[in-house]
Amino acid sequence: MASQRYSVYVVELKRSVWTERWQLRRRNPTYNGMKECLYVGMTSLSPQQRLTKHMTGARSKRGHRISSSIVKNYGLYLRPSLYAHLNPLTKMEAQDIEMRLAKRLQKQGYAVWWN
Repeated sequence: MASQRYSVYVVELKRSVWTERWQLRRRNPTYNGMKECLYVGMTSLSPQQRLTKHMTGARSKRGHRISSSIVKNYGLYLRPSLYAHLNPLTKMEAQDIEMRLAKRLQKQGYAVWWN
């Protein structure tokens, strides 16, 4: 569906994610603790709807988990100032920009998790 609109979004995470999730530390070896820990994702929903699905541990009709445990357990709120100017996107654009945004935020000093 080329006409369907997608968005990238950024969720600020609790600081405790840094000490409790070794995967985040491994993915962000140069993080110095000065800025926040973030999750970057993409969605065909609104960013707020997607955050709600993460926070409630949503599952698909088949019972598959469709939420990120890192956001469910550590998510605080959306950071639209970091992503709103990029939306809306096509699915292919969102897939590309999700990773590019995550890497750009890492270079700016954030600890970032993305899929």
